[in-house]
Amino acid sequence: MEDKLYEIIEEPIQLHKLVEKVQRREAGAITTFIGTVREWTKGKKTVYLEYQAYKPMAEKMLAKIGEEIQSKWPNTQVAITHRVGRLDISDVAVFIAVSSPHRKAAYEANEYAIERIKEIVPIWKKEHWEDGDMWIGDQLEKVAYPSGKPNVKGMNEHD
Repeated sequence: MEDKLYEIIEEPIQLHKLVEKVQRREAGAITTFIGTVREWTKGKKTVYLEYQAYKPMAEKMLAKIGEEIQSKWPNTQVAITHRVGRLDISDVAVFIAVSSPHRKAAYEANEYAIERIKEIVPIWKKEHWEDGDMWIGDQLEKVAYPSGKPNVKGMNEHD
């Protein structure tokens, strides 16, 4: 079975495996982005985060981002994995690897990927602080989900 380029997973992300997915003879550059859980956000100490996703749609949206990148930067190869579940401080939440014949395209495509993930991929998080917790909402933090998950038709924990 071929490795998937776009995944939502619950276990720790194996960084070297994602790099291997985009490594190829015609690539002169591979850029990576590693998004980790930070301890302080807006002056509050985070204890841990909880990410959830509508997995089937999230993986489709990650693939769409890959298609957009290949259209904008021909000859790129992209792999994106986002972790869900409980993540502690410094855990890797998202990993993006982009290979390209030249470094400029690899850098630009990688930045594009993380911005698009925050815009279109149905992933949300709950921040757990020392003094409480809160569902933050969408990744851009523009839509709050005060009661928890957004209302997504067909979504359940086993999707």
